[in-house]
Amino acid sequence: MSDENDNKPENDPQLAAKIKGSARQIWLAGLGAYTKAEEDTGKFFERLVQEGEQLENRTRGVVEKQIRSVEDRVEGVRERATGTWDKLEHLFDERVSGALRRLGIHRREDIEGLEKRIEVLEAELAELRKNNRSDEEE
Repeated sequence: MSDENDNKPENDPQLAAKIKGSARQIWLAGLGAYTKAEEDTGKFFERLVQEGEQLENRTRGVVEKQIRSVEDRVEGVRERATGTWDKLEHLFDERVSGALRRLGIHRREDIEGLEKRIEVLEAELAELRKNNRSDEEE
C-alpha cells in the first residue's frame, strides 16, 4: 500500500513544484496584464482626448460657418421686413392723411404754415396801424 501512495500524483514533489511554478507564472502574467492595461488605459484616454480636440476644432469651424450663414439670412430677412414695414407705414400715413383731408382736417405742417403767415400778417398790420396813428397825429 505504501507503494501505491508513493505513485499517486498528489504525493509527487516534482508535480507539486511544477503546479506551484505554473500558478506563480499565471499570477505574474495577471499582474503584468493589469499593469499593461493600466498603462494602455492612460495612453488610450490621452488619445481619445486628442481626437476629441481635433473633432472639436473641425466641427467648430463648421458650426461657426453655419452660425454666420444663419445670421446673414436673419439680417436679410430683417432688412426686407424693415423695408416692408416702412412701406406699410408710409402707405398708412398717406391713407390717413387723405382721409383727414376729405374730412376737412389739415395736417400739422399745413397749420404751422398758416400760423407763420398769420404772424407775418399781424406784424404787417401792427406796422400799418402804427403808421396810421403817426399820420393822424400830424
